[in-house]
This record gives sequence, structure tokens and C-alpha cells, in this order.
Amino acid sequence: MSTAADLHTLTGAYAAHALPEAERLAFERHLAQCPACALEVQEFRAALARLGAAEATPVPPELKLRVMTGIGSVRQLGPGGPLDEHEPASGDRRGRLARSWPKFALAASVAVAVGLGGVAVNEHRQAERADRQSAQLQQQAAAFSSLLTAPDARTRTATAGSGVGTVVWSESLGQAGFLASALPDLPKDKVYELWFNDSGTMRPAGLLPTTTGSLLLTGGIDGAAGVGVTVEPAGGSPAPTGAPVMLMPFV
Repeated sequence: MSTAADLHTLTGAYAAHALPEAERLAFERHLAQCPACALEVQEFRAALARLGAAEATPVPPELKLRVMTGIGSVRQLGPGGPLDEHEPASGDRRGRLARSWPKFALAASVAVAVGLGGVAVNEHRQAERADRQSAQLQQQAAAFSSLLTAPDARTRTATAGSGVGTVVWSESLGQAGFLASALPDLPKDKVYELWFNDSGTMRPAGLLPTTTGSLLLTGGIDGAAGVGVTVEPAGGSPAPTGAPVMLMPFV
């Protein structure tokens, strides 16, 4: 097991997904408490992403065809196998191998470069996706914070089984949010969906990703009378398919 001092040296291997499971888990625990290593991992991932974007090139189809065609002309000897009368002398074989080696080396280099390019491109895409998700979460957190601290913020609470749901809204901001705490678990093919109650017509306002958490509702209040929660098929529905499990009026 790596010592605390050793863990600081694993940033590059971690960014490249090259750590064994035990070391990866130990490093992730260390990473949560070491801002310097966290920054270094981000820098390594950014470098890998740039490398992948610059170097990853699709392999030309004709390259594979040439390699596969050439395989048939390369003879293969078993270990210590005898030479027949058509086999060239050992000196000739060494010369042929020496002449052929650059071609094999080039092919191996191309294969390695393509493989590393694919890994780097994957790192680049994962980093971009993580950045987008992080930015979205930060924007939502900032908006939710503004909602909670608005001078005219109001709340309304309802229960569903042993769970609790609270809607918070601000007329001046025209926004509403939802806080869930220990709502009943749902099957994998079901999800909690939020709705604005527009005088009896339910307008989709977002899907609750977890049974405990927060959600900034999609769309403005726009004169809605309140918020409802229903259980819908995974992915949500354009209109409620069942009775609300919670109703919270804006009063």
C-alpha cells in the first residue's frame, strides 16, 4: 500500500486510469483532501485531452489492407525448427530481418499511436462532459441559492409516505424550486416528475433525479397556482399519468 508521501506522485497515473484498484481507491481518498493533487489531476487530464484532439487520426482503410495482404508472404518458424532446402542461410535471414524490422516497428508505432489517441480522445470527451455537468450544477446551485435568499421567498411542505417535499418560490424572481427528503424509493422504470399547476392544467417542470435532493424547476411560475408531484415512467411524461402524490399550493 502506498504511503501518504507516495500518493502525491500518483496524479499522472490516476489521470491515465493506470492505477490498480487498491491504489486507485486510496488515491481517491487522498484526492478529496489534497487540493494540490486535485489541480494536478485536472492539468494532466487537460493535457491528455489536448493530445488526443491533436494526434488522434482514423486509420486509413488501405493500411489495414496492406498489412493483411503482407501477412501471407511472411514465413513463420517454430522454435528450433529445422530448415528445409529452400530456407536461406542464417546470414541471409538476419539481413532480411534487419531490412524488415523498420516496417514492423513502423506498424507497431502506428498501432500504439492509434490506441493512445483513442484513449486520449476518450479522456477529452469525458473531461468535456464532466466540465459541462459541473458548470450546470454550479449554475443551478447559484440559482437555487438566489431563490432561497430572495426577500419574498416562501415555502410550502407536503408529505409522501415517510418522505417530505418542500417547494420554495419567489414571485419577484418568477422561479420555484423543490427540496426532497427521503421520498419513497421507486422501481428503476419510474421517476418523480414535478409539475406547475396552471389552474388545473399540469405543466412539466422537471424530473427529480434522487429521492433526497433539490431541483430548480424548469420554466417560470407564470401565474401557476402551485406545484404537484407524480410518479411517471422513466424519462417523464408530457402529461400526468396518475394522481399526484403531493400537491403544494402557492399560498
